[in-house]
Amino acid sequence: MKTVRTVLGEITPEGLGPVNGHEHVFQVSPLLPGDELDDPERSSAEVELLRGSGFAAMIDATPIGLGRRATDLRRISESTSVQIVASTGVHRDAHYAADHPLQALGIEARAELMLRDLIDGMPVRDEDLFAAGSPRPARTGVRAGMLKVGIEYWAITASERMTIEAIARVHEATNAPVMVHLEFCTAGHEVLDLLAELGVAESSVLLAHADRSPDAGLHCELMGRGAFLGYDGMARSKVRSDEELLDLTERVLGDGFDRLLLGGDVARSGRFVSYGGMPGMAYLGDRYLPRLQERIGDRALSRILVDAPRELLGRSWRR
Repeated sequence: MKTVRTVLGEITPEGLGPVNGHEHVFQVSPLLPGDELDDPERSSAEVELLRGSGFAAMIDATPIGLGRRATDLRRISESTSVQIVASTGVHRDAHYAADHPLQALGIEARAELMLRDLIDGMPVRDEDLFAAGSPRPARTGVRAGMLKVGIEYWAITASERMTIEAIARVHEATNAPVMVHLEFCTAGHEVLDLLAELGVAESSVLLAHADRSPDAGLHCELMGRGAFLGYDGMARSKVRSDEELLDLTERVLGDGFDRLLLGGDVARSGRFVSYGGMPGMAYLGDRYLPRLQERIGDRALSRILVDAPRELLGRSWRR
């Protein structure tokens, strides 16, 4: 039987409801100084806003070493009734200081960290993973349900390739879904080629931030290979207007490709309403989706918000 692995345990895919495909409840990164998401009460309030905008579930895309808070994620999921699928893995190199302990880990060590996050649960604090004298810190039982790697703009560094190889090993052992952070949708074919070489079928892969390059032809090629694409750049008019994203979505659907997940990727305190910023997690449901619904209709919208996430996240878990 296929199930979705959430921070509250495994549920049936039918139990998900509408899914926000890319958010960060907590995140602390040297790339975003002063924009830390590290307050459990404020982050909980933001997830409440997400729930009020019509979403019943979300993928939390924060991987190892960037401020994950496993027990707080579980508490927030319980209090808001939003199902949360947490992530394990390693982001692209730019999110870690040069001396971060993750950078020194080889393939086997990275795979072991991810496997334990999926099977035994994430640690209370990621820092404990690298503390002297504590090579195997206690696990919370709050399990991740997604593997994640980030790659650079038209490049896969040696460290990022090690993460990809580790992910392939863990995917083989567990059948967990895989998210890949792309920079402006570059190297999409290349990372799918590498993952396929290593035994990860394209149908298990979500390519995040594809809409940062509104190339409908490329997107149809990637979905034609079986991959899912993440459109998560709404409310970023400096990069791409919502109107352009609406046009892009309407076009790829018109060409017969609908392996899409939508997310807000709000990702920083300056953009969370609960931290005093804007536009917040609710922007996607309250402001963007009504416009998209006018363009594509209820059936296509349900396919994107409900059916595609079920297909990606619902797994026959091996472990």
